[in-house]
Amino acid sequence: MSYQALYRVWRPQRFEDIAGQQAITRTLRNALVQDKTSHAYLFTGPRGTGKTSAAKIFSKAINCPHAQDGEPCNTCEICESITKGKLGDVIEIDAASNNGVEEIRDIRDKANYAPTQAEYKVYIIDEVHMLSMGAFNALLKTLEEPPANVIFILATTEPHKIPLTIISRTQRFDFRRISPQDIVERMRYILTEKGIGYEEDALITISKAAEGGMRDALSILDQALSFSDGELKTEDAMRITGSITQELLIDYIRALHDRETEKGLNILHELIAEGKDPSRFVEDMILFSRDILLYHTAQSDTLLKMAKVDDAFETLVSELSPELLYDVIQVFNGTQQEMRLSNHAEVYLEVATVRLTQTKKSVQAESMPIQSQPSAGQAEEVASLMKQVAEMQKMMQMMSSGEGAVKQAAPKAKRPAKSGAVFKVNRPSVYNILEKATKQDLVQLKDVWPDLMNFLETSQKAIMNTSTPVAASARGLVVTFDYDILCERATNDKLLIQTVGDYLEKVIGHRAEMVSVPAEQWPTVRQDFIKQMKAEEVSEEPEPSGDTPKDTKEEPEDIVSEAVKFFGEDLVRVEE
Repeated sequence: MSYQALYRVWRPQRFEDIAGQQAITRTLRNALVQDKTSHAYLFTGPRGTGKTSAAKIFSKAINCPHAQDGEPCNTCEICESITKGKLGDVIEIDAASNNGVEEIRDIRDKANYAPTQAEYKVYIIDEVHMLSMGAFNALLKTLEEPPANVIFILATTEPHKIPLTIISRTQRFDFRRISPQDIVERMRYILTEKGIGYEEDALITISKAAEGGMRDALSILDQALSFSDGELKTEDAMRITGSITQELLIDYIRALHDRETEKGLNILHELIAEGKDPSRFVEDMILFSRDILLYHTAQSDTLLKMAKVDDAFETLVSELSPELLYDVIQVFNGTQQEMRLSNHAEVYLEVATVRLTQTKKSVQAESMPIQSQPSAGQAEEVASLMKQVAEMQKMMQMMSSGEGAVKQAAPKAKRPAKSGAVFKVNRPSVYNILEKATKQDLVQLKDVWPDLMNFLETSQKAIMNTSTPVAASARGLVVTFDYDILCERATNDKLLIQTVGDYLEKVIGHRAEMVSVPAEQWPTVRQDFIKQMKAEEVSEEPEPSGDTPKDTKEEPEDIVSEAVKFFGEDLVRVEE
């Protein structure tokens, strides 16, 4: 018999075998025991977290005549047939290749036939988000009121692409990423059953590289066992995963601390020459710096994700200042974003290394500790901020106590002073959009804006939460932000801009590139545009001929009227 991958051989066959999803497996088992099963389920979550395995186990448990406590026996004819994929009443469908209306209509027609061998007919539709909108509509009625003894289990890694009308007709279970501890425990069990020796650090290395996916972990383990000589060693796991030893990370971050640019670049070039993944190096550096910060604060290893506490690690923690770690996390986070859009990742890593070793901030070990007394300038700044906070709290108390005209008459509280420069608006891009902007485009955009907010990822939604569309054309849109820092982040986040453009292209039929403007600057930008258009109209007027009186002057009323029509009469002011 040909060799089978570990993730296929050791696929969970009982709910208790599914790692890291105790809440979900317990709920499903109780539903089976209490006979409170639903007609449709939606399993969502990252890859390799047990969605399809749970669906197969559920189909066995609900049809097994000898099920105990919601678990299938795995020995009867029905259980064995489902395990081998030979039972005709349990149908697995890959929506990625069967995503048309005709395929779903075929499912809908066949669902009306009673099961032949088992008690329930179960349809498992994997990657259901790949279905077309027509296919979803064809499935809608059947999913809401399926025939007797028919159960639908939908699995997906991208639930935001599924229509809400489908989600509302199912019981949804969100599978979370599996913790490294659960992955290590599962791999330890498999290796023990196979009689293969291993080093504990090798399992930890593989679990971190798997990023919460059990299937990924077993695939890496399979590859590492093929590379090793009968025993799984840490060095082999490091080579397979492209991970970096903690000793090398310590040497690199100490080079940053000592401002040794050449040493830092040599370590970086050595890693790249050994074939280490630059993206993995950036990820390891962010997590390692995070672990140092947490250990410096809590002096506990329970929260650590990357680091292993030993003498070298504790010595490094005592030497580093938090300011350096803040800089490392910030710089490498920006480097990670830039590397996604480039084929020359090593260049960005070199720039990050030079930047961190030549920073103007003091990062020496003898620098001021976190708990030391602030300088006179810092104390003055803190006092100013505390005064502003006190004023804002006083105003909030007045408003909550109902003191009349406070909301209207009280002046706006000043924002804390910013350390950086004022955000610079890309006026040419804004003006290009305003020249072709229409009220119809803006109304259409505002209609889909709430759905766009729900579509965005959590981090993107945090940036766009205070955004407001104020102008739109067929190819662009202007969005204002309440805070300059969010405006700057939205402008620099190319992935966010691409996501917004992709969504609008899908929903309204054309792509619109987003340009960000702070809400405080928008009235000025808008007014400057109107004045510029008026000036251009005047400059383009023909010279008065002899038949035209010299004292006659035509005003560009069309520009003003168009501006009033678009922005509103209360927002347009033309200076004489």
